[in-house]
Amino acid sequence: MTIRVLLADDQALIRAGYKMILNAEPDLEVVGEAVNGRDAVHLARATRADVVLMDIRMPEVDGIEATRRIAADDDLAGVRVLVLTTFENDENVLHAVRAGASGFLGKNAGPDELIHAVRVVASGDALLSPKATRGLVQHVLNQPEPVPLPALADLTDRERQIVVLVAHGLSNEDIAQRLVLSPLTAKTHVNRAMTKLGARDRAQLVVIAYHNGLVRPGDPAP
Repeated sequence: MTIRVLLADDQALIRAGYKMILNAEPDLEVVGEAVNGRDAVHLARATRADVVLMDIRMPEVDGIEATRRIAADDDLAGVRVLVLTTFENDENVLHAVRAGASGFLGKNAGPDELIHAVRVVASGDALLSPKATRGLVQHVLNQPEPVPLPALADLTDRERQIVVLVAHGLSNEDIAQRLVLSPLTAKTHVNRAMTKLGARDRAQLVVIAYHNGLVRPGDPAP
């Protein structure tokens, strides 16, 4: 199956580089290019893209607002947003997660990292680089008045355990190996936890886990 990718960046040279890298892969196809967030939302609908590579700083409508509009549109429920940012520890990482972004990658990432990131996000998983995760967690913890997040009472013990592992950055395969489960079972538990907590994806599970004290900085993975 071909993954349809929309590029949203106001710099033509950057879009050209991404397009060359992605179109060289047999399972990836760039189906559109947007120069601002408003166009990104429009083209996400028009092209039926699977993944939007979204720059944060763009004119007219920025990448965070564009991500929010895509995530709020029921017709675009299958569209995943991968944010490409110069500053992975920027407060915008937190804002973009809350807006509905499924992953983050630094603009200094290599071609192989970019290709892998698109495939991961298209599969329904979230992708956070280590630096982005650290920045996200730090901004969550520094908020003087945290935004209320869902209670965890509805989670089973197993689901709570898996949310903690997700917050430590483990993939479904890693979780399955750690808990002696099949990858499909691990994915099912992750999906149920996301549904119960109203999380769009794993990135938002990280926010919920740290905000509710399930995980604290420096805690070892169980």
